[in-house]
Amino acid sequence: MIYNLKGAEFIELIKLLKLLRIAESGGQAKMMVEEGEVTLNGLPESRKRAKLRPGDAVQIFGKKIMIEP
Repeated sequence: MIYNLKGAEFIELIKLLKLLRIAESGGQAKMMVEEGEVTLNGLPESRKRAKLRPGDAVQIFGKKIMIEP
């Protein structure tokens, strides 16, 4: 799966999870991060508001999301 920033500098992790409908709400997105369900570039990510930039790869529940400019 690819997410295009459409000229933005970054997107926050929990916003990405909500936009792609992986999480139904911001609260659910936060819980996913807190429970260690998310990796960023192959490493566990615990920052709910991690700034995702072009080239980053997020993985959750077997889905891989690539961030593009």
